[in-house]
Amino acid sequence: MKIALLAHDRFPIAVPFAGGLESFTWYLAKGLRERGIDVVVFAAPGSDPELGAEELAVEPVSLSEQARSDVSMPPEGQVRETISYLQVMTALAERDDIDVVHNNSLHYLPIAMAQSLKQPLLTTLHTPNTPWMEPALRLSPSVRTAAVSTSIAHMWRDVTDARVIPNGVDLDRWSLGPGGDSLVWSGRIVPEKAPHLAALIAREAGWKLRIAGPLSNQEYFETQLKPLLSEDITYAGHLEPDELHHLVSHSAACLVTPQWEEPYGLVAAESMACGTPVLAIARGGLAEVVRAPGGLSVLPEATDDLTVSSAARALEGVLALDRCTVREHARAHCSLDATVDRYVDYYRELVAQ
Repeated sequence: MKIALLAHDRFPIAVPFAGGLESFTWYLAKGLRERGIDVVVFAAPGSDPELGAEELAVEPVSLSEQARSDVSMPPEGQVRETISYLQVMTALAERDDIDVVHNNSLHYLPIAMAQSLKQPLLTTLHTPNTPWMEPALRLSPSVRTAAVSTSIAHMWRDVTDARVIPNGVDLDRWSLGPGGDSLVWSGRIVPEKAPHLAALIAREAGWKLRIAGPLSNQEYFETQLKPLLSEDITYAGHLEPDELHHLVSHSAACLVTPQWEEPYGLVAAESMACGTPVLAIARGGLAEVVRAPGGLSVLPEATDDLTVSSAARALEGVLALDRCTVREHARAHCSLDATVDRYVDYYRELVAQ
């Protein structure tokens, strides 16, 4: 088979990953290639050439001064993104060598243009319902869908019947580590991921905390997180994969603190693969990933103060978990190989139909 993977055009599919969607696309492409499946990728320029995937190029958007002066013009980034997907879908409609188009973007246009393709279009739902994708799916009943968790599938249940295929992590890259004397938090530094709550939990429990991830929201960092940094609570930056693995595998436990309906929780799976147990606030699909014996989820309380105190009290039980048992839990429930195999089976079904 030959599979076309559509990501979004904001960030390249390359390390260090901008977020979980880029990581998922990179590992899926790698897994497909290892199974002898050709891969065509559309993403932002600069995606990793070591994937050995054909990269779908698009022409940059060129706007005249007259177009720019239109008072009704939407943000230029939105125009550029839409035209990029228009070019990609037009190019794919002319190709006979691709068996399935697998849409991992968060844009409505691939769904809206699915009828123009010779191939079936599979869309993975990586987020809760969005106002652009929801009506596009309602108008495109032929588009098949997958969801990264049962929680996400449930959110979309009135729009599409999504098959649940949980994300997975590379158990070779995320190997067992010895633990350490501090906690860890990793992910995008944004309000909905709420690393400031991790800082408050660590401070309440009397533990050191190391925070890693891209500064995706500078204002949030400056106003909410930076004031909490200290000698014991530090920001390590946006780390390369090997550096992040070392940090996570040499930590006593991982805190995951979403303030939105977390679709899956890739950082939790990565941590458990290292043997590092997880304490997570149970939002969205995260509770499906973090459960004994790999970690513990605590229900979000009515206020941040209550959430912090209940999580700090629960930390002792998480720290008592055996690291080898945590690793085996990840092997059984969070394997990238299982994720890729399930997608390959889905591709084959679509081709046969």
